[in-house]
Amino acid sequence: MASEPRTVTRPVEPLFLDRWSPRAFDGSAMPQADLDTLFDAARWAPSASNHQPWRFLYAHRDSADWGRFLDLLVPANQTWAKNASVLLFVLSDRMMPVSGSDELQPFRTHSFDTGAAWALLALQATRLGYHTHGMAGIDYDRVPRELAIPDRFQVEAAVAIGRQADKSILPEQLQAREVPSGRKEIEAFAHAGNFAG
Repeated sequence: MASEPRTVTRPVEPLFLDRWSPRAFDGSAMPQADLDTLFDAARWAPSASNHQPWRFLYAHRDSADWGRFLDLLVPANQTWAKNASVLLFVLSDRMMPVSGSDELQPFRTHSFDTGAAWALLALQATRLGYHTHGMAGIDYDRVPRELAIPDRFQVEAAVAIGRQADKSILPEQLQAREVPSGRKEIEAFAHAGNFAG
């Protein structure tokens, strides 16, 4: 889909710029082999002590679980995510084994590592011609109950995956937002030495 190009001030890999989060999906089926390729990319994310705390629960749009997964999104996200090919929930394991033992200990970087896995999944999707849209707009109270998630796992977010459609399928108020967003300047988030805002 045509859009205004993103601009950079350094020689950034174009794949990073091509990845963005549309809401207009065409509802086409996603082969399991393509989804497995996304999961394969995610598994190569860096992970403290190689613990790999990420977990992905998913439903294809033609599966028996689709309605349950869609119902766990807030209504505003359901209006457009219903046209995705796959919905998935991203979880992270809060605990990790103590070396040489069956005991568990808190895993401080579970969310950090899982974020890295999600990023690789999103980039692989872009490489295959899909788009992903991460969402915090989910029912965080119901997701663990509905999807039988053990207490030690944290629900991080949901993701819609699919091929992009024309923005005209979206409600009018979302059509204007259906463009890749810009980013803060580097100086706004990277500082030598002490914290500077």
